[in-house]
Amino acid sequence: MFTLDPQSSTPLVLQIVDGFRELIRSGALRPGAKAPSIRQFAHAHGVSVYTVVDAYDRLVALGYFVSRPHSGFFVRSRDTRPEAAPDSGPQYHFDSMWYLRRVFENRHLRLKPGCGWLPHDWLFGEGVRRSLRALAAQPVDLGGYGEPKGYTPLRQLVRDLLAEQEIALTSDQVLLTQGSSQAMDLVARRLVRPGDAVLVDEPGYPNLLFSLRFLGARLIGAPRTPWGWDIETMQARILEHKPTVFFTQPRLQSPTGSVANLAQLHRVLQLAERHGLRIVENDIYADLDPEPRPSLASLDQLQRVVHIGSFSKTISPNLRVGFVAAHPDVLEDLAQLKMIAGLTSSEFAERLTYGALTDGRWRKHLRALRQRLAQAQQRCAQRLETLGFELFAQPGAGMFLWARHPRIDNASTLAYQAAEHDILLGPGHLFALDLNPSPWLRFNVAFTEDEGVWAFLQQVTGG
Repeated sequence: MFTLDPQSSTPLVLQIVDGFRELIRSGALRPGAKAPSIRQFAHAHGVSVYTVVDAYDRLVALGYFVSRPHSGFFVRSRDTRPEAAPDSGPQYHFDSMWYLRRVFENRHLRLKPGCGWLPHDWLFGEGVRRSLRALAAQPVDLGGYGEPKGYTPLRQLVRDLLAEQEIALTSDQVLLTQGSSQAMDLVARRLVRPGDAVLVDEPGYPNLLFSLRFLGARLIGAPRTPWGWDIETMQARILEHKPTVFFTQPRLQSPTGSVANLAQLHRVLQLAERHGLRIVENDIYADLDPEPRPSLASLDQLQRVVHIGSFSKTISPNLRVGFVAAHPDVLEDLAQLKMIAGLTSSEFAERLTYGALTDGRWRKHLRALRQRLAQAQQRCAQRLETLGFELFAQPGAGMFLWARHPRIDNASTLAYQAAEHDILLGPGHLFALDLNPSPWLRFNVAFTEDEGVWAFLQQVTGG
């Protein structure tokens, strides 16, 4: 292989990159050869895992390596690929899907202020256990697949819950899915074709952005503001790129936490009507919002708006139960796509969720959860500002705060450093349309109670 010199003025990351480049150029590593795993290389050379992660990501960006899910890194064929200029500098671009899978979702890190879920003791565990006991006492048909649209009583309950939000529909306009991610994927496959311009929140929801890229969509950003969107920029981009669909998260948006006001919702619906846009409203944090706000779906009544929700955020992430509410024509197509992709969703999970939702303590759980999040929002915002962070918005509700610090240029580098301290951060490039490094960080306020988080942030910011 090659040796590293810790005493050299050349950073270890660049030594690793140069070492592999020379092996590949000389033919010692041929196209298709598997590179050592990150942990193997780190152990063999006595360097940090995150130093090797950085080096491998640069090799992917330069075209020397290719990352294959669940398999590792392999030497890419470079027969037709031009050599990178040797003096192009140490710019690097993360293989962000790999990062999302291996680091961002790494539950083994002890502290998780960058994650996208709630701590287990904030969830409705007791309600799930009561539902499970009740379900175990009932006869359940294990020989069938269940209803194509999902468990009927739960669809009826979703209808009633949406009616409380002033969205009028029938239970036949509700499709249950395996979480909101499947819901968004089904809608994207129904509405998006390769080459289509698609309007999305900027910054946006990582799973959705990856799904749209995979479908070959051209992502057009609708910049977020603390009160919704930059409408003027959005309108200009609609005129220029002529998108046919807008995927958005008006309420407690991830990653910014921002909430669109009523005037903004009306403006977006006017633009949609004028330019023939379909709107996909991701409202998975509705149950975390203490305010009875209107939604795009309540204003539009599912004429142009497809509405997505989920119970995974407030009951349990392991219960993959979400839903789509849409106009009957669209809903039937989505039901067909669901059957093609994976037949029915789990009736057992849907029955379990139904039992938890109809538990007499469900609404009490939501009230307590909202209050707990509001308190965590206030504490986290105050401590971030004390350390010199700039907050994008202060919603006072929901899980997220979006912040940057004048001393941090690249939050991705900070995230690797934090991981060495057993801390999971949410660097801004994961939420960016162009995947470029960003100074912004997403903080999950429910995971900022541990003093270890603040000790690390104080150290790196000099606060």
